[in-house]
Amino acid sequence: MIRGMSWLTTTERLWLTIPAVIAGSLKSLFILDNSARKGVHRILELADGTCLGAVYSIKTWLLVLVMIGSGIVLRHSSLPKELLGGVYMTIGWALFFSSRHAWQAWRSLSNQQKKQ
Repeated sequence: MIRGMSWLTTTERLWLTIPAVIAGSLKSLFILDNSARKGVHRILELADGTCLGAVYSIKTWLLVLVMIGSGIVLRHSSLPKELLGGVYMTIGWALFFSSRHAWQAWRSLSNQQKKQ
């Protein structure tokens, strides 16, 4: 999101942040939230000492690699910076917004531990 915001600022297209946040919110609500909830559930079911790689399924790790590769390809492409900035802002906001499920689970778990 910071890189996207930077590109939008340097191209004087900061107003594109608004549609990017709207699109990112929709992506979060309709696509990523389900995966985020599954990930949180999976983490909560892991036993102590489980490998960090077990947090996500193989399918999810492959998707992460594809997303990283796509980001690298996009960053080095000849696409206009205002377009790239909008794409980065949209994706970044969607990921950030869906992370609320992990924070809520952490807060809930923390509150439960305090009560014990």
